Amino acid sequence: MVTRNPAAIAAEVPDPELPMLTLADLGVLRSVDVDPGGRVRVTITPTYSGCPALEVMRDDVAGRLRDAGYAEVEVRTVFSPAWSTDWISDEGRRKLAEHGIAPPGHIGPRPAGPVPLTLDAPSSVVCCPRCGCPATSELSRFGATACTALRRCTACLEPFEHVKEI
Repeated sequence: MVTRNPAAIAAEVPDPELPMLTLADLGVLRSVDVDPGGRVRVTITPTYSGCPALEVMRDDVAGRLRDAGYAEVEVRTVFSPAWSTDWISDEGRRKLAEHGIAPPGHIGPRPAGPVPLTLDAPSSVVCCPRCGCPATSELSRFGATACTALRRCTACLEPFEHVKEI
């Protein structure tokens, strides 16, 4: 017997790569709808088209909904509009910082069409999530996931990851 709203169930699914965040916190969960026949349709947008965690996200969402009593579940993946770090919720940004990962800055609206690729180093100030110092340096453009960079604080000398603005 189904007792909970499917949107609330899907919103609680943790991200496989950043488990302190839910898919809703990350902005990956786009919509949850139930058709008149009871079939649940979930739409997700991965952080990028080559996201290695995409299948795990789809399976986790479908599994949680089936465990809650929803027999028919369809998880759709859409790539347009492209995911943006601006879709990370304020709660998600708080959780990142709480876990020692610098959240991305806001980039604002962007024009429709292809996402531009730049190979230049980011110019934004990234504050240390541990001590708050704005003087940090990039150690590697890529961290544990493709969405993060590895940085070090010049004040407390602690290394940390930063979710790159996309």
